[in-house]
This record gives sequence, structure tokens and C-alpha cells, in this order.
Amino acid sequence: MMDVFNSFYGLIPVTIAQSLIVSFVVLGVMLPFRILNFPDLTSEGAFPLGGCVCGTLIAAGVNPFLACLVALVCGFAAGCTTAFIHLRFKINTLLAGILVMTMLYSINLRIMGRTNIPLFTYDTIFTLLAGSAANQASVKIIIVGFLILLVVAAMLYFFMSEKGTSMRAVGASPDMAEAQGINVGTATILGVGAASALSATGGSIMVQTQGFADVNMGFGILINGLAALIIGEAITGRQTILRQVLAPVVGSLVYYQLISFCLTLGLAPADLKFATGAFVLLMLALPNLRSAGGGVQIREKVRE
Repeated sequence: MMDVFNSFYGLIPVTIAQSLIVSFVVLGVMLPFRILNFPDLTSEGAFPLGGCVCGTLIAAGVNPFLACLVALVCGFAAGCTTAFIHLRFKINTLLAGILVMTMLYSINLRIMGRTNIPLFTYDTIFTLLAGSAANQASVKIIIVGFLILLVVAAMLYFFMSEKGTSMRAVGASPDMAEAQGINVGTATILGVGAASALSATGGSIMVQTQGFADVNMGFGILINGLAALIIGEAITGRQTILRQVLAPVVGSLVYYQLISFCLTLGLAPADLKFATGAFVLLMLALPNLRSAGGGVQIREKVRE
């Protein structure tokens, strides 16, 4: 048992660094899913898009910070495309996201010209900021943690402003928001675009952490993000906008510690996707199971 604990303890810095990076994706999942009431799958394609764009530019000698910015813009464009397809052609949000995600796979291959690009010999945002200490987990935690702090602060400021309140109103009731003079289409496009931009930013940072960009790097990232979001909301709640924005970060930190613990206990990596899917299904079904149980108890009391 001590060996398991020691192994888990040794992985904590690595998993914290990784979970902070994935927090960008979880924030990108939360924004359309909770704020806009716009179920979207574009993040699964925007994450590798950001990684592929960033990796290609870094390999071409572009400054890593500029490469991250370009990746963010490309992710924003992908999200805007999904929202536009839904609004213009009245296509279901999930189907629109699937279409964009599918097309992005070919676009990523075209961008890189091959399936993966190694980045071990190129400068990254970590080497530029930390030099020889760039590979230390603590350094990555500080840098990515600072970036996440900026993003969370910016989101809180925005959602408490007039425009942010308008976007939240669109998610709560599009008809009522339109009756109040809010442009529902613009708010939806900007919100979904911002969500994909966050996911693409996470992908751009991830490739610089792992040392390579791969066209398949986004496989399963959406279900991981959803699982982290559900865990975070169970911990922080959703009663205020502060709790809603903090939930993705908290959930991501806890989720990856759970994954790390499962691996140290001997769970095969191939079984993680099944375990994650089962957990998400359980968490989503739990409220209905509770209400069903409560209904049975009420009916029994009525009969008595």
C-alpha cells in the first residue's frame, strides 16, 4: 500500500500541471454547455487544431507566444463556424459540432503536412520564460496557473458586465433576450467562438509541454472535460457565476488526481475511457435516480 501511495504522491506535480492545461478545455466545455445552453462538440476538434497550428508555427521558427495567439484565433474561427452553421442552416448544435470537428481533422493534416511534428529542439513559452528550468513540473504549474488565473479573472469580469449579462440571458431564454433587444445570434457566435478559442489555447500549451504535436491528440478530450466539469460543479456548486467559473478548474484538478490514483492502483490505461464514460453517465443520471426514489417514497406515503 505504501508503494501505491508513494507512486501517487510522486505523480501529483505532473498531474497538476496537466490538469491546469486541460482546464482551458473544461472552461471551453462549460461556456456553451452551461452559459449559452448550446451543447457543442467543437472542443474535441479545436483542441488538436490549436496544437497543430502552434506546433507547425513553432517548427517554422515563429515565436511561441505568437504561435499560441494564432492558435487561439483559429480556435475562435472554428467555434464561430459551428455557431453560424447552427444559426444559418438550423442544424442541431451537436450535429453542427460533429461536422466541424470532422472537417477539422483534415484541416489539421493539411496544416502539419504529416500526422505529428516533434518540438523537442525548439523554444517554447516555458523555455523562454524559465530557461533551463522549463522542464520542471513546478515551473509549468506556476506559468500555466498564472495563465488560468488571468482567464478566470477575465471571464468573471466579462460575465458581470452588461455584455456578459446579455450573453447569460441568451442562454437562459433566447426569446426573452431577443425581446429585450439583445442580438441572440451575435452573442451565440461570440460565446461558442470564445469556448473553442479556450480549447485551442489548451492544445497550443499542451504540445509545448509534451514536446510534439499530433493530429490525434484531441481524442477523448471532450468526455474528460465533461467529467471534470461535473466533478467541479459537485464541489463548488453553480449558485453564483464565481462558482460556475471556478468549477472547471477545481474539477480538472480533482479529476486528474483521481485518474492518477486509478492508474497507481493498477487500472489499465485502455480502461480509463470506459471508466470515465461510466462515471459521467452515473453523475448525469444521479439526479433522476434521486427524484425517482423520492417519487416512490411520496407515493407510498400517499397510500398510507
